[in-house]
Amino acid sequence: MKILIAGVGKFGMTLAKQLSAEGHDITVIDVDSAALSNTQDLIDVMTVQGNCVAMKTLHQADVEHNDLLIASADNDEVNLLTCITAHGMNPDIHTIARIRNPEYTEQAASMRDAFGLSMSVNPEKRAAVEIERLLKLPGFLKRDTFAKGRAEIVELKLEQNSPLCGAHLTELSNIVKCKVLVCAVLRDGKVFIPSGSFELEEGDRIFVTAPTDDLSTLLKSLGIVTHKVKRVMLAGGSRIGYYLCQALVKSGVSVQVIERDEATCREFADDIPGICVVHGNASDEDLLESEGISQCDALVTLTGLDELNMVLSIYGQNFGVPQVITKLGRADNPKVLDKLPLGSVICPRKISCNGIVRYVRGMQIGSGAAKSVHLIADGEAEAVEFRADDKTLHLDEPLKNIRLKKDVLIACIIRGTQIDIPSGESKIKNGDTLIIVSAGGTVIRQLNDIFA
Repeated sequence: MKILIAGVGKFGMTLAKQLSAEGHDITVIDVDSAALSNTQDLIDVMTVQGNCVAMKTLHQADVEHNDLLIASADNDEVNLLTCITAHGMNPDIHTIARIRNPEYTEQAASMRDAFGLSMSVNPEKRAAVEIERLLKLPGFLKRDTFAKGRAEIVELKLEQNSPLCGAHLTELSNIVKCKVLVCAVLRDGKVFIPSGSFELEEGDRIFVTAPTDDLSTLLKSLGIVTHKVKRVMLAGGSRIGYYLCQALVKSGVSVQVIERDEATCREFADDIPGICVVHGNASDEDLLESEGISQCDALVTLTGLDELNMVLSIYGQNFGVPQVITKLGRADNPKVLDKLPLGSVICPRKISCNGIVRYVRGMQIGSGAAKSVHLIADGEAEAVEFRADDKTLHLDEPLKNIRLKKDVLIACIIRGTQIDIPSGESKIKNGDTLIIVSAGGTVIRQLNDIFA
């Protein structure tokens, strides 16, 4: 497809890399010639310098013959106006706008037709939703949901005392007391799509497919003690914190926010009744101790500095906080981050980019098209949701008789209310929902692409 990306900051650059790698024809628009030159040095894209709102610039970028425009400038108003202009010049074009201001979120949704919007993304709100889900079931580093919440792929790190250390995957069900499947293993920065003979080691990050109802059993069997989160401390009053506070208060969770900017403190206190707002520096150890960091069930570090967030998270781990979640604007060196005790790492930019990639694949309509796409294992693998239909190959054949492509795994089959962690005797039937995990750079766009 032909795709325009208006705005080449960190968000636009991440999108350009991902979509270009999938074979799309990318053109990038920005007023900054240096940023465009840097982009062209790193990625095989076309560039157009100019104001992305101006019809002249969009015409130069051939908006009339593009399939999709993604407005990713730092200014919400610019993004909205870019989408309106592009849609006026090409009524058939799909448009996606990055909208970050909480005041515009509902407005953008309710006025999609007026703005010419196909989709809007709010990285901070999506990150808040992800954090809230992690807080609801402590113990997992990450959770990706499929089939309308009935199945999940969860991430765990094997610590020294884990009963899974030294275990072969054929022994997994006996250890965890429920039927699950390890669909990917990340070890020393390398991802494996494991077979039953694969032996797990201390330090492995494993990605486990399981019915949502079995997640508590999985944690209990692994000796991971969890309890309901009742008190959460947020270090930093960011936009993510704003959305997160609203959600947690509705759930009856006690929330404490430490923020150094007085105006932000007042905004939080005025807009979100029921939270405790402390005006102070979250990097002040004495302040954290006096505010009871050691009595918190969870610490979420949300300042604007990645380095500070990492230090605060390590500090919280040292104080024995049961659950720590670290927000990072950049997570480009996962091998280094994996060595640090940061708990769950959330990158809003990557979460939103994944949502856009999911939309782009959905535009490529065809039999067996992907319903959702989730990057896992630091982006080294992906989990894709498909629905089988009458054009799907190998229907009603046992999986043991079907050859799949290398580094491709059928992780789950959902049939109505039944969730099947597949074995060799399992079969794919018309109407089934399948979760497919692939690695090694293999891009699965259609369900039939998985077959050798």
